[in-house]
Amino acid sequence: MNRKIARVLPVICTVLFVVAFLHCVHGRSTAADGSELQINRTVVMSGLRNPWDLAFAPDGAMLFTEKCRGLSVRTSDGTLRHLFGTTGAALEAGDLFCQGQSGMLGIALDPAFAENRYAYVYMASNIGKAITNHVVRLTVDKAYSGVANRKDIVTDIPFKHSLNWWGGAGVHSGGRIRFSPFDGYLYVTTGDNHNGPLPQDLSRLGGKILRIDRDGKAADGNNTPPGGDPRIFTYGHRNVQGIAFRPVTGQAFVCEHGPGHNDEVTPLAAGGNGGWDPAPTKGVSCASDYCGYTSNKPDGTPTPMTDLARFPDALRPSWNNRGISEGMGPCVFLNGSHWKVWEGRLAVGFLRGARIEVLQLDAVGMTAKTANVADLPSQLMRSLVLGLVGAIYVATDAGEIWRVESAGK
Repeated sequence: MNRKIARVLPVICTVLFVVAFLHCVHGRSTAADGSELQINRTVVMSGLRNPWDLAFAPDGAMLFTEKCRGLSVRTSDGTLRHLFGTTGAALEAGDLFCQGQSGMLGIALDPAFAENRYAYVYMASNIGKAITNHVVRLTVDKAYSGVANRKDIVTDIPFKHSLNWWGGAGVHSGGRIRFSPFDGYLYVTTGDNHNGPLPQDLSRLGGKILRIDRDGKAADGNNTPPGGDPRIFTYGHRNVQGIAFRPVTGQAFVCEHGPGHNDEVTPLAAGGNGGWDPAPTKGVSCASDYCGYTSNKPDGTPTPMTDLARFPDALRPSWNNRGISEGMGPCVFLNGSHWKVWEGRLAVGFLRGARIEVLQLDAVGMTAKTANVADLPSQLMRSLVLGLVGAIYVATDAGEIWRVESAGK
């Protein structure tokens, strides 16, 4: 090789590597209104097993769940510890049950975490051989070396126990949990288990949004319809895996998996009906008595996510996914001036859709414009959470956690 080329080649390779790296972590996103935002992406963690959700403590520690392993923490100095779950955790949970879409899913920290050290997880449990989904409260020690004082504050969220025509056991469990920064209550999303009557059944907790206090008791003002379980805030849902609270107003919005022909974002109101009813109506037969993918109507039209013909007072969706279903799940409102034109907009993640879409809402919560976050790798987006300084942290099914932020920050 020519000596001059040999001297220059390492420099050329280094430049090409840097250019390629920058291409991976920078992207420019354009909204429907023509506004642009430069985005940076950084891989914070990799090699995880089905990471599902995460939450940040005030001191910067990141607590995260892996569906079949449990709860872990990455402290601000980078130390990793397995706190709660399978063998080897500081506190083992022999009842943790992982099957299908279920296992240890959502995590939330108490608004008073700095004082009471309470962390909450949503998990499938086989205590007493009766598998249900639980909300569990734990106390995290100040060194993040362990957890104690386990208390199962909700124990009766339905779990799909067996295979039917539409899928295996453990599907449609919901599983996102979030504290509202406005009212201080814990909101819990649950799924319909491929069970036709469940979403409209006010005596059971599947296909619902629960609103409870830190001990699992019903929150004030849930406005549950007469005869219903008072923990129910809204009902008539399919499989909600995203919930977020709009800045300034505090209104809760849910982001929900659709049945093949739609996904929906919906603003909630206490006592509201989401309008999902996959039970067969009179004269209609559906496999396993679940009309979620076919029709529950004699005329054969697909079962709508929000059936305004049957439930004219149902909650109106703010946005639907253009007549397709791509596994809409996690969502979070962007907060902070560094998001520029996107501040206050709702970021929505997709599983099969493998992208993040940003929705601009009008004053009453209806979607006016949308934008895609460009140049992100095509991955199934499992969780979107705001970090302490306003960046989005993204958990993906590929086993990574990313930080996604405005380059102008």
